[in-house]
Amino acid sequence: MTRSTSFGVTMTGSEIFLQQVLNGLTIGSYLALIALGYTMVYGIIELINFAHGDVYMMGFFISLSFLGLLGATITLSGFTLVWVIVAVMLATMVCTGTINLAIDRIAYKPLRRAPRLAPLITAVGASFVLTNIAQNWKGPSQVLYP
Repeated sequence: MTRSTSFGVTMTGSEIFLQQVLNGLTIGSYLALIALGYTMVYGIIELINFAHGDVYMMGFFISLSFLGLLGATITLSGFTLVWVIVAVMLATMVCTGTINLAIDRIAYKPLRRAPRLAPLITAVGASFVLTNIAQNWKGPSQVLYP
């Protein structure tokens, strides 16, 4: 049995199955990366960082902005696509690292010796701040990936 995809490509049942396995592995890798980050932060500074997922969200929005800035569309291919993706990844890593550093210096570091509840409340506050920054930046509606 064959089916057409949204891009006009015909795929067999086994090709669709393999594509879905690849999709599952990719999404699972993202989730594992987020879980690893939570574990490392808790293991090192013993703080449950509620803003961790929001930093990932900001990274996604930053990468979308860089992709739009570089004019990345579905028509890019080959060597150009690879360089655009690498450039966007590097720029996004620098930006999200800067966001994390700013959160640590502003919100967490002054509370290192405070009672355990103070950094926890600050982490929730940092999460709210990042969520509202993203909502004001990109708007409350869905954002399509290019």
